[in-house]
Amino acid sequence: MIKHLAGMAWAWLVAAATLAQAQEMQQVSFRHEGKTLVVKGQVLVEDRQGGVLLLGRDGRLWTISAPAILRRQPTGEPFAPFSPQELGKRLLAELGPDFELHITRHYVICYNTGRGYAHWVGALFERLYLAFRTFWKRKGLRLQEPQFPLVAVVFADKSSFRRHARPALGDAVENVLGYYNQRSNRMVMYDLTGAGPQQRRFLTQSQIRALLSRPGAERTVATIIHEATHQIAFNTGLQRRFADIPVWVSEGLAMFFEVPDLKSKRGWRGLGKVNRVRLRGFLAYLPHRPQDSLLQLLKSDQRFRDPQQVHHAYDEAWAWYYFLMRTRPKQLVQYHKLLAQKPVLQWDTPQQRLEDFTSVFGPLPPLEKEFFRFLKSQR
Repeated sequence: MIKHLAGMAWAWLVAAATLAQAQEMQQVSFRHEGKTLVVKGQVLVEDRQGGVLLLGRDGRLWTISAPAILRRQPTGEPFAPFSPQELGKRLLAELGPDFELHITRHYVICYNTGRGYAHWVGALFERLYLAFRTFWKRKGLRLQEPQFPLVAVVFADKSSFRRHARPALGDAVENVLGYYNQRSNRMVMYDLTGAGPQQRRFLTQSQIRALLSRPGAERTVATIIHEATHQIAFNTGLQRRFADIPVWVSEGLAMFFEVPDLKSKRGWRGLGKVNRVRLRGFLAYLPHRPQDSLLQLLKSDQRFRDPQQVHHAYDEAWAWYYFLMRTRPKQLVQYHKLLAQKPVLQWDTPQQRLEDFTSVFGPLPPLEKEFFRFLKSQR
């Protein structure tokens, strides 16, 4: 589950907001949830009233309305992200003495579960990161290195995860194993082995791999890979945080990559396989599928917010994205490039979304007919 922006109050940021040109850091004092915070960062967007979108050195995005700002002052320093070590120290100070750090090439993993699990997660994420970059490079799309270390917070068990995540997710926390938050730029999850407090301290990576390679654990691991894919996409330039990226694109992308490949130590051999769970869901949906189902998916994110439609929306998003990747990869790369240029905090109309899509792929009706033929061949 990606923590989407839908339903959040961004109305104070007007359409005429301008992108800040200066790279110099500012120190902003402001009120947030009853507290006074002081954050150094780069102002990305400023509205006419003086409200700002502030990028912190840890990668967090702060939307601060003008009335909440107490003071702004330039620091005279160029914007510079925290190093992995600096960011790790801040995470430990925030999360408490029970947590430890595992730092890899691209990730800062802060955990209070067993060290073996933290190392297993780190290796899994690095394999996915390499596979993701290599996949898009072969498609002719060169991605950028992340500006910030990629943060993953791993809790020892489900109950501690839920306590931490409830303020961000609300009641939805009961149904998720982990999530990526665009605002904080963090992944948050918990130990999936199900081992008890004493046992998980001593589990080796090979034992963990064996536990999570069982058939029943496949979807559990797929969920974490799904969230890690979101984080990589939003940090390598494929997608832009707080821009109007259609949910079907974000979720279709993550579901394309989510099929686990736990046996491969060097790559992601299963990348691009048919996602059988999603395919079964979509085929079961077909007899009851409204005629305008695909049109609504392309024009609006509403189906992902409706509890009665959300599962069907996910299944159709995977099916549609998979179809486009398999039959029109060059156009899909072009479409991703178009979306990557979308400005932050400006939302397209449903008609503009449809026009963006058809400008790359052409008229929808003949494409949809081909889509049905393709999906039936994948049974």
